[in-house]
Amino acid sequence: MLHRELPPVADGRLPGDPGRPEPATTARLFLALWPTADEQLRLARHLRDWSWRQGTAVVRPERWHLTLHFIGALERRRITELSAGLQVAMTPFELSLTDAEIWPQGLAVLRASAPPDALMQLHARLGEALQALGLPVDRRRFRPHVTLARRATASITPARPPQQSWRVSSYLLVESLTASGGGYQVLRSYH
Repeated sequence: MLHRELPPVADGRLPGDPGRPEPATTARLFLALWPTADEQLRLARHLRDWSWRQGTAVVRPERWHLTLHFIGALERRRITELSAGLQVAMTPFELSLTDAEIWPQGLAVLRASAPPDALMQLHARLGEALQALGLPVDRRRFRPHVTLARRATASITPARPPQQSWRVSSYLLVESLTASGGGYQVLRSYH
């Protein structure tokens, strides 16, 4: 599984150095499915089938994921509790991303037109776990997708349907990093 892990201190100073910035008291978190290295390669090949217009911001391969739930800012002191509380039963499944679309606000996505029952059950169980932890859950309909690009309004989707499938047997608790240009850090993998 590929993801970008940044060092805890992005400015090169060692812990205890004078002037070292204080760590943030909150972390921006989400739950996600992540493609394997082979799945990332297939997604990268699929990008060539799009007609990208000038100004489109294609998402870097190490950032591709399918968000199950966006948690948002959470106090770091609660991460251990959260991490333990998000262990739910899951059945491995095959995820087929079959629809290439441009969504409002210029998002270019690959969407699962027929999400497997196991994915919908995982999403529901994680929502219940978040509520049990006193955290809000987005009430909008869950539309499983992977964002490939932003500012892609004028881009053209591929003429042939995508053939992207992932074998899913785990989900991740991930922190969205803001230091040194961002990136993601996996906090825990659940199997």
